[in-house]
Amino acid sequence: MKCLSIALLALSLGCASSGPPPRDYTLPAERGHLSNMRRLTDGGTNAEAYWSYDDRQLILQRTAKPEIECDQMFVLDLASGDERQITRDGRTTCGFWLPGDERLLFASTHEAGPECPPKADKSQGYAWAIYASYDIFSADPDGGDLRNLTSMPGYDAEATVSRQGRIVFTSTRSGDLELWTMAQDGSDLRQVTDSLGYDGGAFFSNDGAQIVWRATRFDSEEEREQYRALLAEGLVKPRKMELFIADADGANRRQLTDNGGANFAPFFTPDDSHIVFASSLGSASGFGFDLWMMPVEGGEPERITYTDNAFESFPMFSWDGEQIVFTSGREPGKAGDLNVFVADWTP
Repeated sequence: MKCLSIALLALSLGCASSGPPPRDYTLPAERGHLSNMRRLTDGGTNAEAYWSYDDRQLILQRTAKPEIECDQMFVLDLASGDERQITRDGRTTCGFWLPGDERLLFASTHEAGPECPPKADKSQGYAWAIYASYDIFSADPDGGDLRNLTSMPGYDAEATVSRQGRIVFTSTRSGDLELWTMAQDGSDLRQVTDSLGYDGGAFFSNDGAQIVWRATRFDSEEEREQYRALLAEGLVKPRKMELFIADADGANRRQLTDNGGANFAPFFTPDDSHIVFASSLGSASGFGFDLWMMPVEGGEPERITYTDNAFESFPMFSWDGEQIVFTSGREPGKAGDLNVFVADWTP
């Protein structure tokens, strides 16, 4: 178990302490919406940090070689700075809290073995591994009382939860990467999407009435065949990814972005009027990602962060709407590090 410096975190959260004020990492161009930006982690690859419903804790995933070979789940207490590792076997991803904060969700490969699964084969270019050994589990906040919610063959991961307790996730159970929803105990399964391509990374609106997600779609039969062939090998290439929005049951589906880049990690603003998301839009190299915002009705996106060639992604607003947490490769940090940052939010 690792622990962040309690004194440093206390400073960053504005607690009474002596010494200089904490550094504000907000860049000048970002001050329209962001302020008082603080770094919450220190080194390694930290990603997908999501708030508990009382806004007092974050669940996040971390790789920090050589101690942590592949992503494991951690829970960070924001008041004390205590950080506890709650998984140790297999590979995990996509943690999220259930309403009430007495249980949480994450996907894990540990039932297939305690070792980290092999990385994606890079011989065919940059690709993501779609591990068929991923299942979605619920657990108590210390990682105990594990319950498998999706115990059937195929990839089940990327679960998030509405305020009302409905779970949305991505699964290959239909033969393609589609969105499904279920109850908190894994019952009442319903398929939400049915178009060929990778539908994933979905989040509910605050009122639970809509979902937003990212998806790959294709311009030719050749692209479709390439996708099918890679998926059969447990791989996908995250090239063009656009954002879609629909009712929570999949009805009234429409495309939000159409910029030909990589757009993902969408999240509704506290009033459900806009979507904040990560995009390569504006990156000269095509490899930089910043946070952008656009109305749910569509329209021109507004840039939120300005790191250019760094990686900014996985935004989530605190449930009280006052703050935003996200993953960033901005300085300081060693090359390749991704850290979790939190900032005050101004609509």
